[in-house]
Amino acid sequence: MIFKLLFLTLWLGACAQIPSVSERVDFANSVATQKGWKSEEIKSEVFTLKVYLPIEPKKTEVLNIYIEGDGLAWINSSTPSFDPTPANPLALKLAMLDTGASVYLARPCQFVGVEQQRGCTKKYWTSHRFSPEVIEASNNAVNQLKVRFSVNKVRLIGYSGGGAVAALIAARRHDVAQLVTVAGNLDHAIWTKQQRISSLSGSLNSADEWKSLQGIPQHHYVGGKDTVIDESIAQAYVARYPVNKKPNFTIIPNFDHHCCWESIWPNIVESKFGDFSASKNSENF
Repeated sequence: MIFKLLFLTLWLGACAQIPSVSERVDFANSVATQKGWKSEEIKSEVFTLKVYLPIEPKKTEVLNIYIEGDGLAWINSSTPSFDPTPANPLALKLAMLDTGASVYLARPCQFVGVEQQRGCTKKYWTSHRFSPEVIEASNNAVNQLKVRFSVNKVRLIGYSGGGAVAALIAARRHDVAQLVTVAGNLDHAIWTKQQRISSLSGSLNSADEWKSLQGIPQHHYVGGKDTVIDESIAQAYVARYPVNKKPNFTIIPNFDHHCCWESIWPNIVESKFGDFSASKNSENF
């Protein structure tokens, strides 16, 4: 707990420097350990991906796989980070609030030490963050987790850029029980124009996969005060679908890109990732 408070103090302080990679990894390990989780690595042809999972996993028919956001991809608007490991792994925290069987899947190059990874170049957390090779590696990790837990179905839950990864994986599979996103980047072509930043030239766009996704139950949660990925991105994504196939999405008025998803996540899980009672009074959050 002392380490956690120290980390947050350093991170939130006005003059604080960005936490080192080792501090970011230690923080995630500390959060996981407190909940009785452990870390492992899954190797693919190009990348090594970090996973966190319960030491004593629950038996299940559907495994909930939480996919992290883009992490610390940029230092500022013009300077890419040298390592995308997140300072605040929100998807990990949400996974550990899930009362079902859940695991956490980091994005390529997060938590694993990019200097030791031959595939980890900056393009994979900038322009190529949703590239075919990234999606292939993440999809392979889902395959391995599915075997590990002896399940027939998976539920993919992605935060921010992890929402795009979850959607792109789902479009390539036939065993996805549900696709869920939180502040998901579901149409990066519109998002980059909106944010006036460089296009993600080497990336696949999940909005283009709507035909493959229209048979999968979906629910997308958006913060009404999110200035990073606002509700127009989800609306543009949903608009791609025929009227009778449109995915569900819920806007939480007083939430932004980071706050305060942990506070209502147990309600969302209890609702089976659908409509939940808190959403009807979400102005209170």
